[in-house]
Amino acid sequence: MARKEKSEQPERKEGLADLWPGQSIPLLKALHILTRDGALNADSRRKLKQVQHLTQLLRPALESALSQESPVIVDLGSGKSYLGFILYDLVVGPAGHGQVVGVEAREDLVERARALAKESRFSRMDFVQGAIAETYLPDGRADMVTALHACDTATDDAIRFALRHNAKYIALVPCCQAEMPRLLEGSAGSMRQLWRHPIQRREFGAHVTNVIRGLYLEAHGYKVRVTELTGLEHSLKNELILAERHQMSNKMAQAELDALLDQLGVRPALVDAA
Repeated sequence: MARKEKSEQPERKEGLADLWPGQSIPLLKALHILTRDGALNADSRRKLKQVQHLTQLLRPALESALSQESPVIVDLGSGKSYLGFILYDLVVGPAGHGQVVGVEAREDLVERARALAKESRFSRMDFVQGAIAETYLPDGRADMVTALHACDTATDDAIRFALRHNAKYIALVPCCQAEMPRLLEGSAGSMRQLWRHPIQRREFGAHVTNVIRGLYLEAHGYKVRVTELTGLEHSLKNELILAERHQMSNKMAQAELDALLDQLGVRPALVDAA
C-alpha cells in the first residue's frame, strides 16, 4: 500500500503543475481532464497541452476582439467543449464581457455543456445544437470562429460559417481530409504523378486540401498564417490555419487558387460554394 501511495503522489503534483495560473480545477475535473484527485493521465495531458497552446496562439486575436464591444467567439463542432470552456475560463470570463458560443450537432453533448456552463456560472457562454453547415446565429455575427479537429469537409463548413457571419478571425485545425484524395483518384491533371500511388494520394491530398483552404481564405481578404499546433508526439493532425480579415477580397490570391485548381484538374466543393 505504501508503494501505491508513493507512485500516485508525483502524478498528482505533475498534473497540477501543468495548469496555468488561475485555471479552474473544478472545471477541469468536470471536463474529465483532471481526475478527482487532481491527476492527469497521458491522454488528458495531450488534450490539455493542445488546448492551452491553442489558447496562447489565439490570445493576440482574442485580446483584439475583446477590445471591441461584446465580441462573439464561436467554437464549431465543439464536442465536449474543452476549447470553449478553457477560453472562457482563462480569457473571456476575466475580461468581463464577450460571449462564447459552442455549435454541436449531438444533443447530449449540448445539454451536458449547458449544464456545466450553468454550474460553473459562465453566464456569457451558450450552446447551439445543429450542423455547422446549417447553423446561423440570430444576429448573424461571429467575431472569431474556431474549429478544432473538424473532420474532412466539416472544416470547409467552418470556413463558410465564418464567411457568412463576417468573422474577422478564424482558427482551424483540420482533420481526416478525404474529399481531395477521392477527387484526385480520377483526375488527369498535369501533376498526376504526384498522387499516382494510393499512399501518396492520401498524403498529397491532405496537404493540398489545406493549401487550397489557405488560398481560398486569402482570396476572401484574409491574411493567413499556417503553423504547427503542437508536436507530432501529441497529434499527427497538428496543422493550424490562422486567418485575420483585412479586406473583402484579393484578386491575386484568387488567380493563384484558380491556377492551382487547373493544374490539379479537380475542384473541391469549397471553391464552388456560393
